[in-house]
Amino acid sequence: QVQLVESGGGLVQAGGSLRLSCAASGRTISSYVMGWFRQAPGKEREFVAAAKWNGGSTYYADSVKGRFTISRDNAKNTVYLQMNSLKPEDTAVYYCGAAGSYYTSTYYYSDSTYPYWGQGTQVTVSS
Repeated sequence: QVQLVESGGGLVQAGGSLRLSCAASGRTISSYVMGWFRQAPGKEREFVAAAKWNGGSTYYADSVKGRFTISRDNAKNTVYLQMNSLKPEDTAVYYCGAAGSYYTSTYYYSDSTYPYWGQGTQVTVSS
């Protein structure tokens, strides 16, 4: 199994930036698809971004495309989410998840694909 711990959340003004980190332990993430999801109060958890095992292919929700960047450092067993031009509607708890690399990209957008999750980190964007 792989254990995931997110960090880097906080309070930021609209237009600001944050970088979230997701540190993995237990197994190397090089054989996993890594995804970021978020959940706002009263809403379902939604897909934000994902990266294939080698980081060569990345996928984004339309709402964050051009503002967020997912990256991974397999040597450090860590995945990052750089968030720029933040908006109040980005306020949510952000979670990282890990899924087997055998999944095709069609499945990356669904949280049910990911069996491993971190505890989440709160991001609050003030207007």
